[in-house]
Amino acid sequence: MSSPFSFQIYSSVKNIPSGWDSLAANNLFLSRDYLEVLAISAPKNIQCHFIGLFLNEEVVGIAVSQYINLREVNSFGERDHCVKTIVRDFVFKNFSSNVLVIGNNMLTGQNGCCFSTKLPASEGLVLLKEATDELKTNLRAKGAKIHLTIFKDFSEEGAQHFNIPEFKSFFQFKTQPNMIFQIRDSWHTFDNYIAAKTKKYRDQYKRARKKAEGISKRKLSLEEITNYNSRIYQLYMNVAKNAPFNTFYLAENHFKTLKTVLKDKFLFYGYFIGDELIGFNTLIKNGTDIDTYFLGYDEIHQREKMLYLNMLYDMIGFSINKRYVRIIFARTALEIKSSVGAKPVDMFGMMHHSNPFINLFVSKTFRYFEPKMEWKERNPFK
Repeated sequence: MSSPFSFQIYSSVKNIPSGWDSLAANNLFLSRDYLEVLAISAPKNIQCHFIGLFLNEEVVGIAVSQYINLREVNSFGERDHCVKTIVRDFVFKNFSSNVLVIGNNMLTGQNGCCFSTKLPASEGLVLLKEATDELKTNLRAKGAKIHLTIFKDFSEEGAQHFNIPEFKSFFQFKTQPNMIFQIRDSWHTFDNYIAAKTKKYRDQYKRARKKAEGISKRKLSLEEITNYNSRIYQLYMNVAKNAPFNTFYLAENHFKTLKTVLKDKFLFYGYFIGDELIGFNTLIKNGTDIDTYFLGYDEIHQREKMLYLNMLYDMIGFSINKRYVRIIFARTALEIKSSVGAKPVDMFGMMHHSNPFINLFVSKTFRYFEPKMEWKERNPFK
């Protein structure tokens, strides 16, 4: 008896089914608007596909897939130039350069798929695995043989659904955690948040604010983002190139495109000394969550003015004042995010290498390629 479930792959947002946004209602990053941003200004080395899952004719699941070509990016940034990095880069580009991801590699958290109650999670994952097989065939016909297939960023509970025969050959891995800041019900103002801190962390806040004297901050309009476009990209790349591992660099028009499409749901804050833009951060409104997006800064001013820490405080202040429930601070800079009150939430993924022999050793090679981050969790509250 044939299954009533099926899938359809779309290469254009214009072609996705009409019921898509009703399933994406609780996650802006699966919405047609955000996917349109990806279609217009995805990184040069990322190609997006959109997968609809159906029960007969009804849309019961949606997913985002990204084909990433790591040959087109300097994966390991410019900070590290040791022998290990050179070897890693060579191996990655020759044996793992073509990656197919179910999920959005530009975000942290489960922003890759959503199933309705009519589609059991395990059934949905089987359909998505079948869709990856079809995508791999299509990509191979265009000259791109996929090395790695990854299902990205599932919670511990969500990862349990992969315990089925279809994923037996996949390696389950744990990535750096997603740093999530829960806003307490008792915090009606930013001052309530500061008052909840221990003396050590109240002093840290005062010191950071004192360092930031002379900096003005303002929300930028679409016109201003357009005018500052090249400086914005320069500041973004200052930060991106110092990351220990990169799988993409944003397109130069990315922030302008986000503001054009998402309008008031995308917030861009510039930090200035006089007329000079020295840094920026971005936020995306996503239901009751605020998602921190990409940022950039001038390294000299960042050190002198504790700019990054001040940005974190500003994001927290905005989110408390606007009565949001959580701030999704994502990966990277784990310790400093912990010092302002964010907590780590483990994220899991599934990985499979197309070469059966290499796949036997994926667990060992993953630990070699995943940059190891030593950090100490902080608790800034009384």
